[in-house]
Amino acid sequence: MLPNPRLAGSKRSQGVSTDVVRGINRRLILNLIRTRRNISRADLARISGLQRSTVSLIVEQLIDEHWVLEGPTVSLPRGRWPTFLRLNEERVIIAVDIRPAQCTLALADANGRFLSQEMLPTADHETTVQALIRSIQRLIVSSGKSKVEGVGISLPGRYDHNADRLVFAPNLHWPEIDIRSPIAEATGLEVTVENAANASILAAVWFDRMEECPNFVAVTVSEGIGTGIWANGQLVRGRNGMAGEFGHVPLDPKGPQCGCGGRGCWEVFASTRAALRNYFEGDKEPANFTFLDLLSRADHGDARAGKALDTMAHYVGRGMRMIVAGLAPERIIVVGDLTRSWQRFGPVIEAEVQAQVLPGGCVPRLVPALEDGMARLRGTVALVLQKDFGTLAEATG
Repeated sequence: MLPNPRLAGSKRSQGVSTDVVRGINRRLILNLIRTRRNISRADLARISGLQRSTVSLIVEQLIDEHWVLEGPTVSLPRGRWPTFLRLNEERVIIAVDIRPAQCTLALADANGRFLSQEMLPTADHETTVQALIRSIQRLIVSSGKSKVEGVGISLPGRYDHNADRLVFAPNLHWPEIDIRSPIAEATGLEVTVENAANASILAAVWFDRMEECPNFVAVTVSEGIGTGIWANGQLVRGRNGMAGEFGHVPLDPKGPQCGCGGRGCWEVFASTRAALRNYFEGDKEPANFTFLDLLSRADHGDARAGKALDTMAHYVGRGMRMIVAGLAPERIIVVGDLTRSWQRFGPVIEAEVQAQVLPGGCVPRLVPALEDGMARLRGTVALVLQKDFGTLAEATG
């Protein structure tokens, strides 16, 4: 997730203003400190290709701004003993993940480490926004002397950044609203909003070192199906932020009704809600029965639970054929609770994808996200950090 060091130090920077070059170099050094954790000034100069004097000047500025701290001095057999540098973990971010049933809020440091978290139920948009404001204000107080950099919000829907509005969220059943401004005005913090699948893309790039893979897709499998696209080293949002809505492409026009108003969409067959619907086969679902409960029953030998999960896995793979044929990604990252049972889902999904690869096409590598429920939250941390660590375009060179 680093700016291209060759841009900052080569002839390609000629004609670019000094301020621009200085900004690129600053973000380069800041990102190296973030990704390498403890690193010396000498190593920063060697890896970045910048002059040692330039590195020293930038580092001193970052220390003065309280972004960077000097760590322990390391003894070596000979020569000067270097002092390691690290990010100041008292620069914190408030991360928010909104889902149809509940919202998760967390306080995280700049390394993406979560310091605390809390949950609250999701209700109508007005009630939920007010509850989020109260929770964010509590987190600001609990952060003590730490500096809160901003708030990142992940939504199970599409957010139009030009109009600054949530424009499509069928599983939330919310109207088109501006969720950012009320929270920003009430808390005094900068607020950034992003679709959940796009947030998962950012989490992979920033914290899972996926920046070296220029073309990959994140598929979030939960109450619905979301798709985030990383193409040629860029996040693809499309017009009105609507790129990647593969979950609402019909697999069977005569299939079940979808929340978007259509029928037989991919997500009505492949989501966690679809698995629960198949398990209960028309019977009323218990109010507190979750997809994790279904996984547990299958693990304990419930044949009907196993069948519902296998059906879900087949449909997840069949829907991915659209992604493989349309985008030809190198990898597909799968995000969601199904990854907790990847030994069950993985082989079925891979077989479905491989069964219909076009001539000359390649099967992408399927990568289950390390699902601790934090992929979307980590993405919102990256959203906030971009203003200091650089844009995605700069970050990939």
